Amino acid sequence: MYSKDQTIQWQKATQEFLKREDTVLQSVQETETLRKILRFHEYRYYILDDPLIADTQYDSLYKLLERTENAYPEHIPQDSPTQRVGKNITGNFVTVQHLVPMLSLDNSYNSDDLKDFDRKAKQATGLQQITYCVEPKFDGGSISLIYENDFLVRGATRGNGIEGDDITSNIKQIRTVPLSAAFSKYGIQQIEIRGEVLINKNNFKKYNEELVEKGQAPLANPRNAASGTLRIKDAAELRRRNLEAFVYHISYYSLLPGSETPVALKTHEGALKLLWELGFRSPQKEKKIFNQIENVIAYCNEFEEKRDNLPYEIDGMVIKVNDIALQEELGMTSHHPRWAIAFKFKARQATSKLLNVEFQVGRTGSITPVAKIEPVYIGGVTVSSISLFNEDIIKEKDLKIGDTVLVERAGDVIPYIVKSLAELRTGDEREIVFPQKCPVCHNELFKEDGEAVWRCVNIECPAQVVERMIHFASKDAMDIRGFGEANVRKFYEQGWLADIPGIYKLDFNKIALLEGFGKKSIDNLRQAIEQSKQQPLHRLIFGLGIRHVGETTAKALAQKINHLFELKEFTIEQLQTLDDIGPIVAGSIYHFFHNESNIQMLEELEELGLQMQNLNSSKKADGSLLGQTFLFTGTLPTLKRSDAEAMAEAQGAKILSGVSAKLNYLVVGEDAGSKLEKAKKLGTVKIISEEEFLKLIYS
Repeated sequence: MYSKDQTIQWQKATQEFLKREDTVLQSVQETETLRKILRFHEYRYYILDDPLIADTQYDSLYKLLERTENAYPEHIPQDSPTQRVGKNITGNFVTVQHLVPMLSLDNSYNSDDLKDFDRKAKQATGLQQITYCVEPKFDGGSISLIYENDFLVRGATRGNGIEGDDITSNIKQIRTVPLSAAFSKYGIQQIEIRGEVLINKNNFKKYNEELVEKGQAPLANPRNAASGTLRIKDAAELRRRNLEAFVYHISYYSLLPGSETPVALKTHEGALKLLWELGFRSPQKEKKIFNQIENVIAYCNEFEEKRDNLPYEIDGMVIKVNDIALQEELGMTSHHPRWAIAFKFKARQATSKLLNVEFQVGRTGSITPVAKIEPVYIGGVTVSSISLFNEDIIKEKDLKIGDTVLVERAGDVIPYIVKSLAELRTGDEREIVFPQKCPVCHNELFKEDGEAVWRCVNIECPAQVVERMIHFASKDAMDIRGFGEANVRKFYEQGWLADIPGIYKLDFNKIALLEGFGKKSIDNLRQAIEQSKQQPLHRLIFGLGIRHVGETTAKALAQKINHLFELKEFTIEQLQTLDDIGPIVAGSIYHFFHNESNIQMLEELEELGLQMQNLNSSKKADGSLLGQTFLFTGTLPTLKRSDAEAMAEAQGAKILSGVSAKLNYLVVGEDAGSKLEKAKKLGTVKIISEEEFLKLIYS
């Protein structure tokens, strides 16, 4: 919709307007320019999920337009952003109209704003005291859910507030959204519910780490990730992101013939409780009821202090008049309800100066540029280093040494440079020159076709050696507790540790001479190293740090062999016959096990006592399901999916990740989805229930 030149134009105009201190714009032409700026940023935010300015900056521009239009109402066009009317321009999903418009909330940033909101509400109602419900303002993607006769019939994005994208198929993938709920028990025939889709902080962090490992740029923040995920078409990718949903408002309902309005729906507090009891995730536990605005303010401040400790992102609190009849009396403007207001927390963005870029070497030889910035306090921590991930990111963001940059940090998420503020350049800025040689061993760097990452291919590079040892000892690999990154680097620098086998040959008498290593810590470290020798084979395979081999692939390899050295005999073609292993992964595994240095290392590890055999293989050899493949889909009546998979594996079965000609059994639960349809089309898969599965197990 917007070309590169237009994007630059509107972003420059944005910065000019942000510098202005006008209370009201006097020029009709300037007012129309401001509308165009806001439309541009709405497109970046809602359509592209790639905002160029902070929420607080958008709010500032919006309020300027709102004040101007209030002063000159005769000049308000129908398509002004304040009128909440626009076109759906995604083209990806069917556009549907909300039963009730999804309005924005008016924002407040301090206690005075909340006191003013309280004063206006009392003045409008004539009451001396108003009861408020206070709850977190979730920072994700807004959704609308419609249930008819107890079943979910439609899920939609917010869109422009009047209409949004029909994303029902994607909504059904979110486990915290019930496919049915007993609304009829309360006499409700049809209901529209508002909510927010989120990505848990831990899930977001894990997903970003996977992207970084692949040499890809991470997602900027959980909010953009959640909002963007709602409209992706890849169901598998959607599931990998582990979306969650909170519902927080009932916007509309109709009653069954002869039914009366439930008592619960006469207050907002009651509505949240009703939704909670019906199996929805509402802020039932987080919300609180207050009769005094001072208590509301105190609770908002309390939540802001603990926001970093929450499992999900919030960017403020929402204060709502609790009584629904009072809400209706207060009414709404074209932009926001008069009975609710958002208290926005301090911004998680700040500007800083890009001082330098350093280049780090990872365990697979990947060269990662790291921005060194002037220390800046964001979201409760001081940020001075930020990963730039690869050369392409530097080019895309047009970063230069000396740039003023916009930095974002949401909760405990990786700090991220949003953009450079090119308009502030003085001419003294310098280009960032990507090295042609490894910054540690000085070997020539290499970049494969189709990849964004430059790599050092010298496996003896000291930086890679250290990173491989850190990975080998990590929690998801050999899990050597007390042997984290700091100790690995310390022992390496002392000359006591040179490679992975060296972990099992450490001289504890020397370590005992170091400050901070008493008898107890030495004993614990020795025990942890010794215990790691008995880790299952798939952990050892993962710990080797073979490029492209994650935990799932490591398990697939371990299940196929009785001894680790059997992998030396596999051809690339044979490796590709294994589950979830394509040509790139197969090539990486093949080359690892045909490298003489790697084989010598493995032989040394075996001599040192590490477990190289698959101890589970003998158990599977006599199982009743030996040689059979299984896949579980949907919600099983009594079994957790992980428990069912373990039961099948214990009987010699193999678990697949998708429906294919290799699949023998598909065990189907409630809400089976696309896997069931694909299995039906294939015609060769036996489709069975949990009960039938259990008969196979116990027969």
